[in-house]
Amino acid sequence: MKTILLIALLSLLGPGRSFAQDSMASPRHSQHSMSPMNPAGKMPMHSMESRTFTEEILHHATSGTSAEPNSTPLPMMMTAHGPWMLMFHANVFVTDEQQSSPRGDDKFFSTNWFMPMAERHLGPGQLTVRAMFSLEPATITDRRYPLLFQQGETAFGVPIADGQHPHNFFMELAALYDWQLSKRTLLSFYFAPVGDPALGPTAYPHRASALENPVGALGHHQEDSTHISDDVATVGLTHGIARIEASGFHGQEPGENKWNIHQGHIDSWSTRLTVQPGQNWSGQYSYGRLTSPEQLFPHENQARTTASVMYNRPFKTGNLASTAVWGRTRSIPDNGKENSYLLEATLQFLSRNYVWTRMENAGRSNELLIGENPLPPGFTESPLTHVQAYTFGYSREFNFVPHLASAVGSQFTVYGVGAPLQPTYGTDPIGVNVFVRLRPF
Repeated sequence: MKTILLIALLSLLGPGRSFAQDSMASPRHSQHSMSPMNPAGKMPMHSMESRTFTEEILHHATSGTSAEPNSTPLPMMMTAHGPWMLMFHANVFVTDEQQSSPRGDDKFFSTNWFMPMAERHLGPGQLTVRAMFSLEPATITDRRYPLLFQQGETAFGVPIADGQHPHNFFMELAALYDWQLSKRTLLSFYFAPVGDPALGPTAYPHRASALENPVGALGHHQEDSTHISDDVATVGLTHGIARIEASGFHGQEPGENKWNIHQGHIDSWSTRLTVQPGQNWSGQYSYGRLTSPEQLFPHENQARTTASVMYNRPFKTGNLASTAVWGRTRSIPDNGKENSYLLEATLQFLSRNYVWTRMENAGRSNELLIGENPLPPGFTESPLTHVQAYTFGYSREFNFVPHLASAVGSQFTVYGVGAPLQPTYGTDPIGVNVFVRLRPF
């Protein structure tokens, strides 16, 4: 079964070879311009090197409408077809995970996502159409993979405890339109039946600082869990180094059926301020009001506040990408608050080598004590304690598959357990992941 799964994932990525003649490993760093897409009288199509914040936005290579530093590298295959520029980006991990602790588990699974994208001039601006898919509903069995101390969403009608739910098959279906009002001013629109509103930093699967880590972040549901939301509409205005955005979206988290497109009326909103003070820096502050986000607590609305800073530094044979995030979710009915903090970094050196770390201090609720069991009658969720997680990893790339950046790696995580959880989890649980990673290059 493991062999069949690996072959299927390789086959899905295989057709990307037709892009290879025009591929660029790090399009934001390339000096080549897209002159075939720069007709006279039209808005200049962005250079493949982001010299300004507006050029970085026009790449649209992150989740939703978020932004990373201009200097951030991006492995992506590209080719031109008539007036269109076609791009393909993906990340696939085939992972074996082992965990200690009475609540730990072991599992073989794959986390993955695939992003085709197309851009062209249309009228006075640039049109971008983008999709994002994941095969995790098929490559993660039992609707979850092990992740100690993680909580959020449900599996088979009960809360997920110590596990991360798979992403939806449809992670994003979006159309974006950017109208450059002047050299320094950009008006942007984003419409997505499934997409990412202006709330939080670039989601963890798409951050350069987390691109080698095969599993989710413990603070996901306080920081960036809205990256798969229904019926999203966003408008943004960029001037110079600053951008302000506002979004409306459906606030409820996706259901357990990860294969379909969930629909719902726009009942939630968010706003985000992003600042790019230099080529290597990006920061954002965002706030949102979410209507009935959790299916187990349909009458509970939430307020979410996030702030983050990203720093990226390219050098001759590699790159350093780092992110610091704070996220807070507040239950509006009872004012209960959960805060999570994250610091992560990935260092690429000597071209083929990667080392990374993720350090978290994540607030956990009393729901975690119940485990994966039905909630007792009259149960009220409330903040309980914090858990610390310290992850360190290494991977090295090899030429396993043509036109794919193939790597073998491993990471281990040690945990600091809050006192209320120690009788259940023990005092020193650990987790280990060994994986193969594939990415178009």
